[in-house]
Amino acid sequence: MASAKTKGASRATSKAKDLAAARRVLTHATDAIAALGESLNGEFSRAIDVILAVQGRVIVSGMGKSGHIARKIAATLASTGTPALFLHPAEASHGDLGMVTRADALLMLSNSGETAELTDLITYAKRRAIPLIGMANNPESRLLQAADIHLLLPKAQEACPMGLAPTTSTTMMLALGDALAVALMERRGFSADQYRDFHPGGALGRQLVRVSDLMHADKLPLVKPSAPMQDVLITMTSGGFGTAGVIDDKGALVGIITDGDLRRHMERGLLDRRARDVMTAGPKTIDAAMLAAEALAQMNLSTPKVTCLFVVDQAADPRKPVGILHVHDILRAGLS
Repeated sequence: MASAKTKGASRATSKAKDLAAARRVLTHATDAIAALGESLNGEFSRAIDVILAVQGRVIVSGMGKSGHIARKIAATLASTGTPALFLHPAEASHGDLGMVTRADALLMLSNSGETAELTDLITYAKRRAIPLIGMANNPESRLLQAADIHLLLPKAQEACPMGLAPTTSTTMMLALGDALAVALMERRGFSADQYRDFHPGGALGRQLVRVSDLMHADKLPLVKPSAPMQDVLITMTSGGFGTAGVIDDKGALVGIITDGDLRRHMERGLLDRRARDVMTAGPKTIDAAMLAAEALAQMNLSTPKVTCLFVVDQAADPRKPVGILHVHDILRAGLS
């Protein structure tokens, strides 16, 4: 039976080998991506031009591990403003070629460029003059010879001990796909609001929700400076916000009345006063274009803390209230 000392030495050896393997893989990937960056040329920009000119979609295809990368690239393109879908090359040969139209462009991935299953797709694209962007590491391969645009991958050693399993090559494909997506975003001027529109159900979408999406814009609790406090109290309670904004004759927000203001004036004949006598002048406001997460941070950092803020449109008129936002509105939207 092996001693505890022997077992400990064996575990240490295994751990060292594991870390060495992991670092080898990452080193191969790092070196390959650096080489890929150095190798990029005008063909990359031509690919961007072709995709931007497409009236339909970018059809991304590949077989095996390249197919898995192609599926991810299609998803990334679609979520960043470039309509795209993944087409399995084997299924394409059995009827799914009908998904590809002359308004589309094809982006095809194959490390060797000789994947047999891509043949029918290549033939179909050439017969119908559909733009074909090829991504492979062999410029003499059937794929790149047929392609209109060549995204040539540098030769790189696969990270597996046998040098066979797609590892480094698929990492380069994935990185180049991300580079295409980001370059397209920048060319299109793709905005955070557009990104949010494509991600309404996730955490990213919630982070990009703006104040204007959550604020209440109807029946704002507003009173004039001369309003009797009895009317102010009715406005504060009927609105459900526990506050009232005070606006002048031009509609500009000049003050705010909160529960705290009421408590401070309770012993001074509150109901005999006017709104101007009780209000806090120069109230804090938030911009309708502000991210809701920023508005929440502003509420939390206020001294004293506030639970409700009036909203203004800084671009149109920074003095006129266009809405009101309660902290509960932000929390209901999933931001905390």
